[in-house]
Amino acid sequence: MRGLFRSSGQWWRGAIILIALWAIAAWTTTPAVEADVAERSAAALKSTVLDKTRLTAAGRDIAFSADAFSEEGRRSAVAAVESVPGVRLVVDQTRLVPLASPFVWSVERDVVRVTLGGSAPLPASKARLAEAARNEVSGVEVVDQISLARGAPSRFDATALLLVDQIGKLKEGKITLSDTKISLSGMARDLGGREAIAAALRNLPEGYSVAENDIKAPPYVFQANKDPVASTLTLTGYVPDNAVHAVLADTAGQKFFSEKVVDNLKASIGAPQGFANAVKPALGALSRLSTGTLIVSDREVRLSGDALFEAAVSQIRSELNKDMPQGWTVKADLSVKPAASPVDATVCQQLFNDLLGKSTVRFDSASASIDKDSAGLLDRLIETAMRCPGAAIEVAGHTDSAGEAGSNQALSERRARAVVDYMVRAGLSPERFRAFGYGSKIPLEGNETDAGKAKNRRIDFMIR
Repeated sequence: MRGLFRSSGQWWRGAIILIALWAIAAWTTTPAVEADVAERSAAALKSTVLDKTRLTAAGRDIAFSADAFSEEGRRSAVAAVESVPGVRLVVDQTRLVPLASPFVWSVERDVVRVTLGGSAPLPASKARLAEAARNEVSGVEVVDQISLARGAPSRFDATALLLVDQIGKLKEGKITLSDTKISLSGMARDLGGREAIAAALRNLPEGYSVAENDIKAPPYVFQANKDPVASTLTLTGYVPDNAVHAVLADTAGQKFFSEKVVDNLKASIGAPQGFANAVKPALGALSRLSTGTLIVSDREVRLSGDALFEAAVSQIRSELNKDMPQGWTVKADLSVKPAASPVDATVCQQLFNDLLGKSTVRFDSASASIDKDSAGLLDRLIETAMRCPGAAIEVAGHTDSAGEAGSNQALSERRARAVVDYMVRAGLSPERFRAFGYGSKIPLEGNETDAGKAKNRRIDFMIR
């Protein structure tokens, strides 16, 4: 009896061993089970669109949290996890992404970056828009601040991608989509950019419309720079079309007789009304300067530089204002070039000959009115005459052989007189001048060709 008691009193030793073995087995197998259940649960969700998905296993129980984009999608995801073999219980912590009303998305560009903001309906949409923005503005920082939300209108992706395509045409600005209404503001990067954006917006998906388009065009700038050191006239900026381009290039060639014209102009839409009629006299004003810059921006003409003599400053200002089309303004910041050193009559004659070897004083057809294209040459001749103040100047007019001899004689005299009057108005003493007309009596070349006739129609100067 005592032996039996001793034998049955040892049962607890076996129980302890069994508990220990069970604990060891549980400790070594539970992590593997949890990892397996979590992995198979994640695999079950691969075809489901969710955001912020998290699966946490506790034994065979799964705590499941995620943001779903529809109630149907949320329920489907929970059911998918519940159907995974081996899952005993799903702790549902899922929720719906917020509903945005109105559904607003935006893309904004400033000097250094492009920022995407507002909402997108799906992670894939968000990623596509960010990638499209980076491709459109290569090399510019793209900041993605888009959040996810429900409530996007139909065809949101196609519309937003079309709008992202326009951001490259902006220097700065913002495009906002609010439900199906689009608002744009800012400055186009190039001339024609505003019109290109407007054209693209005509291809919006059905149901979308532009509520406001406040995209401004950049200033329409034409610039000319006269550099006496390099003897160049450099033209940059824009002209309306090839026809105006040709007219202005020809105008520059006529007015700037001693400078090489460097033509970097481009044709573009957006020119203000009266553009060509403003630029032509402005180029004439620039031709009368020793050195200077002309900037035509929208309907404003800005001229700066050095006139060749004092009287030219007021003349240039007055004539430029008079020649401007209606609605245009002029800002002339002019000074006077320092006077050059005096020279004797012989050197003065050579300087006159050098200038007249490059160009001639021109007149309106069959008239004694001096062509405005000759203003730059005449100012240079006046500046030269001021360097030899004690010398007398004979001005001789010549014509070609066309027409009657008596008419040509009278015309040559009137033209010589017109040149003298021009130089006297500039401040030279009238006592220094004598005007003569020789008609067609002293040709430089034969009058059988147009080229010969052109050379015979001239004004000569003799310095005494």
